[in-house]
Amino acid sequence: MLRSLYSGISGLRSFQTKLDVVANNIANVNTYGFKASRTTFADLMSQTLVGAAQPEDNRGGANAVQIGLGVRVASTDLLMTQGSLQFTGVTLDLAVDGNGFFAVEKEGERLLTRSGNFYLDANGNVVTAGGAFLLDVNGNRIQIPPDAESFSVDLGGTVRAVVGGAVQEVATIGLIWVPNPQGLEKVGDNMYRLTPNATPNPAVLDLGAPGTGGRGLVRSGYLEMSNVDLAQEFTEMIIAQRGFQANARITTTSDEVLQELVNLKR
Repeated sequence: MLRSLYSGISGLRSFQTKLDVVANNIANVNTYGFKASRTTFADLMSQTLVGAAQPEDNRGGANAVQIGLGVRVASTDLLMTQGSLQFTGVTLDLAVDGNGFFAVEKEGERLLTRSGNFYLDANGNVVTAGGAFLLDVNGNRIQIPPDAESFSVDLGGTVRAVVGGAVQEVATIGLIWVPNPQGLEKVGDNMYRLTPNATPNPAVLDLGAPGTGGRGLVRSGYLEMSNVDLAQEFTEMIIAQRGFQANARITTTSDEVLQELVNLKR
């Protein structure tokens, strides 16, 4: 009886986590560059009541008798599929079309992002909405000349500015290629931190020009939308709700059976 009670409780916890993940996905349906997550489950260890027996001359084999002890959350996976590109016409709205991440520096720490809504600060630095500096292929800050009449960004990430009627190359935006993007750690503000499971050496940024080494292209005037599929998320929400209800019923049923056992003494 206690086994079923604790199995039900483990189910409640697991489906609550699934619902939390679904809620976060739906909340970020309009967040630029957001990557949805999914929850996977795994069963807990099983209690063996009778071990398996091998066949013998005078007796056949017998399978083990085991009872499972519940469920746990196995992982919350990042779904790194490409989000749709929305045209804005703003030069510093940048989208990675393909693999790769923008490299930014915030308070001395270098992070990754797919959110490409960049701006110019008072010094001409290209920054995120939170003030993190966009880095070039050499890991330096990208700065637009203060006397630039206009500037542009091509597919290869090259930033060019018109100064005094002449076109000059300012920098090339750096993209980071990550062997296992699902191993990245979310740190908020649409940013990720490298981990030892994302790349062999997290201290080294594998910066390169867009279009090289498996990196995608940079499209100026576009923003990558969230890859959240609302229809899928609402379906997962229904599954999580029903799973939670079913496990709640297990706990109440187990409680009723325990109550009957207590009543036997009366």
